[in-house]
Amino acid sequence: MIKNPIIKGFNPDPCICRKNDDYYLAVSSFEWLPGIPIYHSKDLKNWELYTHVFTEKNNIDLKKLPSSKGIWAPCLTYCKQEDMFYVVYGVMNSMNARYFDVDNFLIKAKDIKGPWSEPVYLHSAGFDASLFHDDDGKKYIVSLEWETRKDYEKPGFISIVEYDPIKQEIIGYPKPLWRGGTDRGCIEAPHLTKHGDYYYIMCAEGGTGYNHCITMGRSKNVWGPYEKDPQNPIVTSAPNNSYERQDPDHLKPKYFNPHSILQKSGHGSYVNLPNGEVYLVHLCSRPFVPELRCTLGRETAIQKMKWTEDNWLRMYDGDNLAKMQVLEPDLPTVNLPTIPDFDDFDNDTLGNFYYAPRILPESFATTTARRGYVRLRGQESRTSLNKVSILARKLTSVYAKITTKMEFFPEVPQHSAGLILYYDNMNYINLRKYYSETLHQSAISIIQLENGTKTEYTDTRLAVDDVPIFFRLHIQGRKTWFEWSYDNITYTQIGKIFDTTKYSDEYCKYGEFTGTMVGITCADRLKHQQYADFDFLEYIADEDKPVD
Repeated sequence: MIKNPIIKGFNPDPCICRKNDDYYLAVSSFEWLPGIPIYHSKDLKNWELYTHVFTEKNNIDLKKLPSSKGIWAPCLTYCKQEDMFYVVYGVMNSMNARYFDVDNFLIKAKDIKGPWSEPVYLHSAGFDASLFHDDDGKKYIVSLEWETRKDYEKPGFISIVEYDPIKQEIIGYPKPLWRGGTDRGCIEAPHLTKHGDYYYIMCAEGGTGYNHCITMGRSKNVWGPYEKDPQNPIVTSAPNNSYERQDPDHLKPKYFNPHSILQKSGHGSYVNLPNGEVYLVHLCSRPFVPELRCTLGRETAIQKMKWTEDNWLRMYDGDNLAKMQVLEPDLPTVNLPTIPDFDDFDNDTLGNFYYAPRILPESFATTTARRGYVRLRGQESRTSLNKVSILARKLTSVYAKITTKMEFFPEVPQHSAGLILYYDNMNYINLRKYYSETLHQSAISIIQLENGTKTEYTDTRLAVDDVPIFFRLHIQGRKTWFEWSYDNITYTQIGKIFDTTKYSDEYCKYGEFTGTMVGITCADRLKHQQYADFDFLEYIADEDKPVD
């Protein structure tokens, strides 16, 4: 059996494709770089973080974008006729006044690891743009055409436009295609595919919250009209019918289903296997209950599907409720490399599982300056939207222990470094070493931002020697706290116990759609030169333990 989620932690909006016996899956990355993670599998059960699309300094500029903006809902496809991978992605620049200013681009590569072509600008009609390769060589772009006008149903409708691969531009303006297969409203995430004689439009509806779902329609003409699947939605966590077309809110917590572990199931794409089997990947969440806060963000799950005799796509068991346990495909099991629990930074390059907000980690972190260490050069404060030195990895369980050994010699109060739990630039907790003018020496203390309100816990201030120091972060369900040590044997708790649930889409007011990260950080708010050396980062998580 396959146990969901297949990719835990902040990995939303999955899009899957197949090349021969290899399966590739891309997810959203928002303000985090490297951008657009791509996972790889041979058996749809075991997955590895294989590569990223944006790994070079000049690939993309996300600096100064607000939290939860940046790269939304990449569409990864493989065109067999060209032996070419394509990625269509949107860069969300602003959601001010609900205008949703987004630019959509197309890139392609022969190898999934690149190099990728220069971006081709498509349009700014709306988000979740997706590419379809037709049998006759024509290509089409579908996206959510975002509605801003008064007295019009919001968020809008799915539009379609042909793409000219020779001129590298769309042909004319997008045209309305589809207004949904249910009355849940908040349609988004369109994918156009073809099976047999039919074109299929697959969308998410109900908002990317607790009424989320996947719906389908079909037509024998790519331009439509499309008929609704009579059993819509085909996958969801909230199977009851609802009418929500007049409510543009995406979260809708009133549709929480207490009988399902997986919540928010929707925004999916499917892949046909060579043996005729069909599997669909979709986003999901596992909230704390009753708070309904998803600290791990939106994750990726998979469901076994089937084509019916009358050519509709259904879950394999005939139900539409997203399942925790899924039958494995008839494929040989292939184990793949996993992200290590312990990183001693002995390699010349950083692991591909490290991320930084808005800038590439390599711009401030190096493993070659001092062998066996990663050196982080300090930059702006952790609240900045510009250049922040946070080397983080995704939190994959709310039962985790993160430990690091640090050498750092602060000289002025603007120097600090340490361990961090980070949701966005307005929500984090940081155990740091810094220079205390009050104590006239190095000290440690905790600083917190909660929805933009900064709290410096001066009661945790403690003078420390300028020797190697160990910091540890404990996450045990709803409870999170820090510890420190000189010898990595005897640890002392510092500060209070924090509420883990607050680091979530539902609680944070300045960002949404992402997930909690943990890692190491350094700041030099004076000259951007002072550095901290970290000997190792250990991440131990119990991923089999449920969120409760």
